[in-house]
Amino acid sequence: MFVTTQFSVFMVNKPGILAHILAEFARAKININAMTVMDSVEHGVLRAVLDNPEMGEKILTAANLPFNKTEVLCVNLDNRSGALAGVAEKLAAGHINISYAYCTTGAKGGRTTGILKVADVKKAMKILQEGKKASKSQPIIRRHQATSRM
Repeated sequence: MFVTTQFSVFMVNKPGILAHILAEFARAKININAMTVMDSVEHGVLRAVLDNPEMGEKILTAANLPFNKTEVLCVNLDNRSGALAGVAEKLAAGHINISYAYCTTGAKGGRTTGILKVADVKKAMKILQEGKKASKSQPIIRRHQATSRM
């Protein structure tokens, strides 16, 4: 789990704009770790987590594209049903609102990364880290061989 910079790029909703941005990132050899694109009638919004945020900012500025930078929480999850639900439940119990979330596949070890925009990143990290410690300290209960056959 870590905090990183996400770019929200506001694009005119017409053919070629997204292709242009992605091509510029590719030319600069910037890898996109996660992204989502939403649209409305007037504009689209590209949200992207880049492996080189400093260079990404230079490219977006040079392209004269309006954008915002936001801190987001990246959570490494098992790539299975319910993994993100468990994180959302822990944050809800800690009174942390999730403004939006999206996931990417392809994290190390066949895992997935959840990208979460939360109101309080530090508090969210604390809640999720406490949850990990609590689950690790729970005893593993195994049935005795004789009992499991009954």
